Order: sequence, then structure tokens, then C-alpha cells
Amino acid sequence: MQMLDAVKAVLFDLDGTLIDSAPDLGAAADKMRLDRGMPSLPHALYRPMAGAGARGMLQVAFGIAPQDPAFESMREEFFANYERCMTHNTYAFDGVSALLHTLEQRGLPWGVVTNKSERFTRPLTQAMPIFAKAAVVVSGDTTPHAKPHPAPLLEAANRLGVDPRHCIYVGDDERDIIAGHAAGMRTVAATYGYLGSQLDTAAWHADAEIKSPIALLQLLPSA
Repeated sequence: MQMLDAVKAVLFDLDGTLIDSAPDLGAAADKMRLDRGMPSLPHALYRPMAGAGARGMLQVAFGIAPQDPAFESMREEFFANYERCMTHNTYAFDGVSALLHTLEQRGLPWGVVTNKSERFTRPLTQAMPIFAKAAVVVSGDTTPHAKPHPAPLLEAANRLGVDPRHCIYVGDDERDIIAGHAAGMRTVAATYGYLGSQLDTAAWHADAEIKSPIALLQLLPSA
């Protein structure tokens, strides 16, 4: 495993990288089915699409796409459901707390860059103690563009006062790697996330891959 040198900050995707929010995302969509008198679907069907948010959950629950005339109203219904349950069964992945604590001990600032809108990002990160020391949190609507556009990552680096070339970005979706490269950052694919285990992540051309959160430490200088 190749070590990433000259790292001055570490940025992470949120869902599927730091936290497992699939249970609450799936529950928000499944409630819509139950409210319509439809049977519940197994959580295992929702999980692989959790990284796609409302689009993914509605595709699983109802087989509709953003082009569908009913999509916007159903998406808002999903959002309302999710707001009510988004902290019920969402947890940090095993090892995330230890990873972030170690980064803090080493004096490496860390932050979050997610496509989740601030409507959800702010209350979720405020409710979870692990984010108390995040140096920056950039949401999907913080800049005019979301990932895979590099703008959110560049915004995070700017807020940190760190050259993007000295940042690494960790994510579990190909769009994370695309955005990281476009921003001039080194990238790490989190293959333990929602999509990583099911895809040829090598085709994403990340600078490194990790099979657990704590494995990131093996890529960083020890001091």
C-alpha cells in the first residue's frame, strides 16, 4: 500500500464513508410504500443505492426516475420522512471515531464534503459527537455545483487554508474520485462503502483503496 506524503488535511465523503445512514434512508422510502398500502421491502434492496440519496431510494421503492412527472413531489415526501428519522439508526462505521481521533492527535485537520444538502447535513453532523472537531463541512448546496464537480472540494480546501495538492479525499463512490482528481487532490476509495464492494473500484483510478476506515492511517505518515 503506497503511502501518501505531504498530506496537510484529510477530507471525507459522508454517507457510506464516515457514517452508515442506509437504514434511515431506506426507512424513509419504505414508509412511503407503507403509507400507500404497499408491502415493505427488505433493507438489503435499499442499501446498495443509499449513496444516491432520494434518487436511489425512490428508484428502489417505486422504480421511478427523476424524469418521472411524480418524482419531485415524491422526493419532497421522502425528504420530509427522512428529516423525521435521519438520526434514528445512523451510526459511524467501525473505526471512524478512532481514525478521526488519531488525525486530531497528529495535528491533521479533517472535514466533510458531501452531496447531502445542508438541510440534512447540518442537523445530522450536529447530532453526532464525532463531528464536533470537524474543521470544515461542505454540503451539496454550499457551492453552485455538487460532486463530481470539484467546486465543493476546492471550497473546503480554501476554508482550511490548505493547497488542494496537500489534501486527500476519501469516498465510496466514483464521483468522489472524479471530483478529487479534478480538484488536484490525492484520492482514496473506501471500498467498505455502499458501492465499493459491488464494483470494480480499480477502474475509478483512485490513488489508493482502503477496506476499513482505520486502514487510512497506513497511508499517512505517522507524524
